[in-house]
Amino acid sequence: MANGGNKSKPQLTVTAMKQEAKNFLRSFTKEHPELFGITDGKAVGTYVEERFNLFLRESYDYHAGNAASGIDFPALGVDVKAT
Repeated sequence: MANGGNKSKPQLTVTAMKQEAKNFLRSFTKEHPELFGITDGKAVGTYVEERFNLFLRESYDYHAGNAASGIDFPALGVDVKAT
């Protein structure tokens, strides 16, 4: 289980993920202005994807994928790409 089996958190859905992505981006750009202008896109993309996962874990229960599985949210059929 993603959150140690914590059932007090709702399951993540695609609809919830879309709304949370908006919330995440609003807060993320205010908290990490040092990332603007960095040219290593792969490193920044990986950093943003990891932070989004941490952000979602605060509120939702879900099974996270990994680089080896090739998809970030396998139960939802969603892969996150930050460019």
